[in-house]
Amino acid sequence: MATTDWTIRAITRATLPVLLVLTLVEVGSGLVLGGFQSTLLRSPSLLVLVPVTIGTAGNLGSVLASRLSTALHLGLISFSPESEVLAGNALATLALAATVFPVVGAGAWALTELTGGARLSLPAVLRVAIGAGLALAVLAVFVALVATYAAYRLELDPDDVVVPVVTNTCDVLGVVVLFLAVRLLA
Repeated sequence: MATTDWTIRAITRATLPVLLVLTLVEVGSGLVLGGFQSTLLRSPSLLVLVPVTIGTAGNLGSVLASRLSTALHLGLISFSPESEVLAGNALATLALAATVFPVVGAGAWALTELTGGARLSLPAVLRVAIGAGLALAVLAVFVALVATYAAYRLELDPDDVVVPVVTNTCDVLGVVVLFLAVRLLA
């Protein structure tokens, strides 16, 4: 990996183009969410799930991206299928998702039940939350691995580009995956 220039100018030069592209991608996410609005308004539990699911998936992806960036800086990572560092971090992310998303689903259902807005049963909300959450975790692992590898190959500091790419991509994928999970599992 090349020596990193840690100046404001260098960081801005590396990050700004990525952020501009990701801003356009986020607009697409908003359009998908707008098309999903009537379904969300009919089922308030799903409405509560949107920001929590997207945020949680982004957080999982960010943690993984940070861990991979640190491993890359320390020279502990090899981008091969046999890499224990990659496999261990990916499995930890999936295990965390498997424990967090049931709680997210139950919390969304309980909140809307307490406010008199629940129209979906607890099992239906759990199916959607767990299904979307696990799918998003798999996608977050994939995006984090690809973004870290791309930063490495392009000789960019992964700390400057990987986390924004992962969190924004998880935002967009979160809306799409949640929409699909509602269609398939609710």
